[in-house]
Parts: sequence; structure tokens; C-alpha cells
Amino acid sequence: MNRISGREGFFPRWGVLLLCLVIPALAWGQQEKKSSAPAPAPHASAPSHASAPQHSAPQHAAPASHQAATGGHASSPSHSAAPSSHNNTTAGHGNTTASHGNSAGAHGNTAAGRGNTTATHGNTTAAHGNTAAGGGNTASHANAAHTPPGKSVSLKGGGSAHVRPNGQIRSVNKNGMHIEHGMHGGRTVVSTHNGARIVSNGRGRGGYVQRAYVTRGGRSYYSRTYYYHGGYRSGVYQGYYYGGHPYYGYYPAYYYRPAYYGWAYNPWPAPVAYGWGWGGAPWYGYYGAYYQPYPVYPSAAFWLTDYLLAASLQAAYAAQAESSEGWLLHPDAGDGTLVASLLDVAPAVAETAKLSPEVKKDLAEEVKALLAAEQAEAGKGKSSSGGQAASKDEAPPALDPKFKTFVVSADLSLVVAEGEECGLTDGDVVMRTTDTPDNDQNVNVKVVASTKADCAIGKEGPLAVDDLQEMYNHFRESLKDGMGELAKKQGTGGLPNAPDTSTTAGDVPAPEPDKSAEKTLKEQQASADQTEAEVKQEASSGGGGEQ
Repeated sequence: MNRISGREGFFPRWGVLLLCLVIPALAWGQQEKKSSAPAPAPHASAPSHASAPQHSAPQHAAPASHQAATGGHASSPSHSAAPSSHNNTTAGHGNTTASHGNSAGAHGNTAAGRGNTTATHGNTTAAHGNTAAGGGNTASHANAAHTPPGKSVSLKGGGSAHVRPNGQIRSVNKNGMHIEHGMHGGRTVVSTHNGARIVSNGRGRGGYVQRAYVTRGGRSYYSRTYYYHGGYRSGVYQGYYYGGHPYYGYYPAYYYRPAYYGWAYNPWPAPVAYGWGWGGAPWYGYYGAYYQPYPVYPSAAFWLTDYLLAASLQAAYAAQAESSEGWLLHPDAGDGTLVASLLDVAPAVAETAKLSPEVKKDLAEEVKALLAAEQAEAGKGKSSSGGQAASKDEAPPALDPKFKTFVVSADLSLVVAEGEECGLTDGDVVMRTTDTPDNDQNVNVKVVASTKADCAIGKEGPLAVDDLQEMYNHFRESLKDGMGELAKKQGTGGLPNAPDTSTTAGDVPAPEPDKSAEKTLKEQQASADQTEAEVKQEASSGGGGEQ
């Protein structure tokens, strides 16, 4: 049995970030009141997420990825050899060297991502539910038009691009590469090379290289190496194939003892007041009006919920601090042809919509469900999931009817109506309202929490299942990191003592990091830059044609 390896400080130093942004003073508001303790439930019954993905074992302590980022994605040991952008310990996939879940890049686990649908996440489809009834795709969404605003352009030599009404490039599909720009300037690039899936998540987020790893019990497992700011982390992902499309889910390479999961799941003897020490942190001042931690914690599930949310917000803050930019195409003053310039997307620091107690409660319930699932898996031994053969058409965990609320973990866009598009960033929360993907591998989501800079609460539209699966992965990985942090802090700061917090290996061992990932990601970024330069040149010269 291994003890969890020591982690770096819960929050990284903020000096670098203060050089990047001037943080206006925001009223942080009073803390939300949460007095009712969750009722104990039989934690032995594992929810349907038990077979969902998991991550690398603690013995592969990863280098400090996301160390330079603001507290959100600091390199936290518990997910040692794992992904990049959710690496940030504090509350984010500590182990993901550069981006767990941030991998908006996973858009479309195919070479060109998202199925290369006119370069738009498949949001070009006119319907949420063109598939037969099933899974909650109700008729109310079947005829709703959600064509992205702007225009699609056919490129010379094949491929297409989509340009927003303001001239910003939304997406490009060319030569087996898919490039996607979020509303706030973040860029995701997805491609395949020599059998490897390569995903870059832009500045402040890093990227990963995924390769086939092992096959156990009829299931395929993949290794991912995340790279960010000189740090590597690796993790295991389970393959799914549903509706003719591949998906990849986080798979734990280790488990805690069942008693520890039960301690985290069930109510503590008395509610605990806990001080996080975020008072002087720039990210907390920035999001203070939107997010407040619970004043007391009736169980670890609520503590872990705050840990996860804080991680996402710190990730968003870090990505903004590292700057975001995209190509802006605008008419030349002379002949009206499009010319290109860089678009700086400054972080919006204005008012925010508060994260409601109801949404936090929904997230806490999902934390409890995942704790119960992992407890059940930990109690079954090594053959628990690796020995189960995969079905030929198995839905990924993101489509589990029991898991509907997702914390956004990337810079994405949502087409909420014909001619209307809005942004989503880390820390926003969406609820899936349909269970069955349409022909473009999208399901319908509704925004239930967001900052004022992003989609308004209540807005609905189609989102790629790939994106939701990466959000799910991020959630699972952050939960594992939170359990590691809680194991370190139990018995201190008012937290009760926990039972045995040692770990045991899972079915599939964590892979060694692929040290060629840095070079591979840099080559992909250079190729993406070249592709966008070609698009810019074609647009400037009047080449290509509107679709």
C-alpha cells in the first residue's frame, strides 16, 4: 500500500499573475448559508459511473505543471502522471500536467475533431434531436435552428473555415486538422499523427498526446501525456464507442481504501467551519461576487465541491492571465476585402451572476455519487472493471442519465439561437437536457450558472458530447485530487480525522510520460499557425468561396 505522495502548496504564488492583470476590487459578498446536512446513504451501492474513466497512480508524481498558473492548476501529486490543464492542485486536476478537461481539444475524438462539421462543433446542425425519440431528446428541440452566426468559407485545396460576424475566425477544418476559437480567444487544435491523437488547448492550458495503451477484458485503454510549462503528467483513459463515434473517459490507476470513501461520503459528527485562506488571492477577488465557499461543511462531499469549483475558477483566471488572442478579419478601408489582425480578448471583470445554492447542491450530489461509485470499485479488487468486456455500442459516462450537471473546463461557445452565440469558460455550469446525441454528436444543454461575460443563465443550445465528456473527466480527476488534498489535511484546521487513506493499484497501471509530447505539441501549434495564416491570406485576397 502506498501513502499519497506529498503535494506542493495548495495555492501557487500569485506574483506572475499580478504582472499580467490589474484586478479591480470586487465586493465578495456574504457567504452562502448551507445548514442542512446530506442524509447518509448506503455508500456501497455504486452509481452507474463506477466504470467511468480514471487516472494515474500517485507513485508517478508529475512535475509541477501549471505551477506558473494561478492556484487553480498547480501540479498536485495525487494524479501524478496525468493531464495538463487541470493540473493545478488547488482545486483542479492537480495531476493533469496541462489540461484535464481543459481539453476542449478533445472535440471530436477524430483526426480533425468534432467530425469536421463545417468547422463548428457540429453546431451547424439545425436540430438538437434529429435522432429518434429516446434519451430525452424531446420534440421541443427537434426543430430549433442553431446555425452559428457568420459565414462558412470553402478553402482552396479543400477544407473550410467559419468566420464570426465580427471577423473573428471561429473554426477551420483543413488537412485533417480541426481548429476552434472560443468566444474569449482560446484556441483548441485537434489532429492525429502516426496513430496519436494530439490536442493543444492554447495559451494557459497546455495540451496532450494520446496513444493506444493496453486492451483488458475486451476494453481498450489509452495513455495520455499532458505537457504544460515544462511539466509532464500521464494518465489512463478508457475507450468508448457510441453512435459511430469514439470517446475517452478518465480511468483511475489507483483507489483509496473503501473506508475513506465512506468517511468522505457520510455526514461528519458535526458541521465543520473551514478557512481556505483565499482572502488575498487575486482569482478570488476576481470571482468573489460569483462564487463563495460554504460557511460550514456537514460532510467532505461539500468540502470537495468547493475544492472542484475553486479549481475551475483558478484555471480560468490563469488562462486569462497568460493572454488570449485570435485572428480578427475585418474589411479593408480601401476595397472592402478582408484583412487580418490579432484580436486581444481582455478578461471581462464586470458584474457576475451568483452561483446559486441549488446548483452547488446538484454538484455536491454528483460528488457523492462518484464517491459511492469509486468505493464500490475499490471494494471489488483489481478485476472489477478491467474484467468486464465492452459492449459494441457503449455510451460514455457523460451521457449517463444520472449525471447531468457539468462544470465547464474550457473556452467554448454555445449557439443558443439562429444568429446568436455566447461564450462559456471554466467555472460556468451547464445542465444536459437531452441524453441521446443528434446526427452531429451534440446534445442539448442549458446554462445554469455563469459569469456575466458568458452565456446568460437559462440559455440553451447544442454542445458536443466530446466537450461534455472532457468536463466529466475534469470533474473525476479534480475529485481524485481533492481526495488527496483532504487526506493531507484531515485532522487539521478543524477537519475530523479520516480512516486509512492509503491507496491500492487499479486494473491498468499508469503509463510513463511520453517525453516527446512537448515536441509533438509544438509541431502541431506551428502547423495550426501556418493553416490559419493561409486562411488569413485567402480571406485577404478574396480567395475561397462562401458556402
